[in-house]
Amino acid sequence: MSSPSTRTDDHSARALTVAACASFVPMGITTVLLGPMLPALSDRWSLNYSQAGALFMVQYVASTVSVALSGVLAARCGFRFAIKIGLVLMAVGLAPLLTGPIWLGIVCIAIYGVGLGFANPTANLLVAEANPQRRSAMLNLLNFFWSTGAVACPFLVAAAARRHQLPLLLWIVAGLSLAVAIAIAAMPRHIAEPAAHGDSVDILPSIRNRMRPFLLFGGLFFLYVGAENGFGQWIASYSKSLGSLSLAIALMTPSFFYAAILAGRWIATWLLRTAVSDVALARLGLLLACGGMAGLIFSRGLPGIALSACAAGFGLSSVYPITISLLSHEFGSPRLGSFMFTLSSIGGGLFPWLVGISSTQFNTLKAGLVVPLLICATMFALYMIPMTHTDPRS
Repeated sequence: MSSPSTRTDDHSARALTVAACASFVPMGITTVLLGPMLPALSDRWSLNYSQAGALFMVQYVASTVSVALSGVLAARCGFRFAIKIGLVLMAVGLAPLLTGPIWLGIVCIAIYGVGLGFANPTANLLVAEANPQRRSAMLNLLNFFWSTGAVACPFLVAAAARRHQLPLLLWIVAGLSLAVAIAIAAMPRHIAEPAAHGDSVDILPSIRNRMRPFLLFGGLFFLYVGAENGFGQWIASYSKSLGSLSLAIALMTPSFFYAAILAGRWIATWLLRTAVSDVALARLGLLLACGGMAGLIFSRGLPGIALSACAAGFGLSSVYPITISLLSHEFGSPRLGSFMFTLSSIGGGLFPWLVGISSTQFNTLKAGLVVPLLICATMFALYMIPMTHTDPRS
C-alpha cells in the first residue's frame, strides 16, 4: 500500500504533467506559426526565400538565448515559474505581430521566440523529472499536445487569411497563452515540483567519463529540430510554389505533417509501454522520415504532398521525445538538458534558413528540401551508434 507521501507525489506528478500538456497547445501553435504564415508575410513584406528563411533565424536565435538561461531559471525559481514567464512573453510577442512594419514584426518574433525558449525545454524537463519511471511514454504524451497545436495552426491560419483576420487570430493565441499562464500560477501550493537535482554538482566529470553519449546527444539535439522545422515550416511555401493548389489548400498542407506527428506520438505512447525498444523505434522512424522527405521533393500535387508529409511526420514523431528521455536517463542534469536544448534551438533556426538560402541559390524549393533529408539520414547514422552503457528503455 502506498504511503501518503507517495500518493501526494503521484498527485503532484499528474497535476504538473497536466499543466505542462496544457501549455504545449499554444506552444505548438506558436512554434510552427511562421511556416503557414510565411506566404502571407513574404507578400506583405516583399521577401524572397532567403529573406523569409531569415525570420526563422530571428525566432530561434532569440529562443537560443532563453533556452541557455532556462535551466538556471528553473533551478532558482522553479519549473513552473519559467513556464509562466515563457507563456507571458509568447502573448506579448504574438499580439502586435501584424500591427506595423517589418522591423516591429521582427521584434515580435524575437519576443515570442524568447518565450518559447523559456517554456518549451522547461516543460519537457519537468515532465521527465516528474515521471522517472515512464519518461519516454509521458514525454510522447506531452509532445502529443504540442502536436495538437501544430496541427491546428495551418487550419487556423488558412481560415483567418481567407477572412482577412490574421491579426485577430494572433490575439486569440496570445490570449490562450496568457490564460494557461494564469492557470499555472493558480495551482495549489501543495503541488510539489521535483527537485532540480544535479545543478549543484559539477557535471564535467560525468561528461568526460561518457564523452561518446554526450557527443551523440549533442548531434541529435542540434539536428532534430532543424530537420522538423526545415521540412514542416516550408511545406506551405512549397505547395504554393507548385501553382496547382489554391492558397487556402497550400496553407493547410503542413497539417498533414503535424497531424502525422500527433498520431505517431499517441501510438508511440502505447508502443513504448509494450515490447518496443526506444532506440529501435527511433531508428525505424528516421528511415520512414527519410522516405517521406524524399517523396515530397518529387511530389507535384496534393496526393503526393499529403502522403509524403504524413510519412515524414509519422517517422519523426517519436524521435525527439525518445532522445530527451535517453538524455534524462543517461545524465539526469537540468544544466546539461539546458545545454542540449540550446543546441536544438540553434539547429532549429539555422537549418530552415539554409533551406531558404539553397532555394534562392537554385531558384527552387526542391533544392532547399534536400537539407532536411540529409539531416534525417545523419540522425539515423547517429542512432546506429550505441548511445548508452545502460538499458535505454525508460
